[in-house]
Amino acid sequence: MLFQVEMTVNIPADLDPEIAADTKAREKAYSQDLQKSGVWRHIWRKAGLYENTSIFEVRDNEHLHEVLMGLPLYPYMDMKITPLCRHPSSIREDDS
Repeated sequence: MLFQVEMTVNIPADLDPEIAADTKAREKAYSQDLQKSGVWRHIWRKAGLYENTSIFEVRDNEHLHEVLMGLPLYPYMDMKITPLCRHPSSIREDDS
């Protein structure tokens, strides 16, 4: 199953800088592992914002929930999740 996930990160200004840096480092490692495994298929930064649009390929809704809850920055995120399906006019076979 494919999902588009729009993430907005809102780290509190008063969060200890060391905790923020550690959380961001763990987030990067976690997201890169998910990308290498094929679960996190695409990620794009929204220019000028601490936001991204991502495409996830997961087994089901519960799997997506587990992946997103595992994000170290999850407590500081707002998300909009959209389920996706293959468009009949697509020429790509790998976008299902």
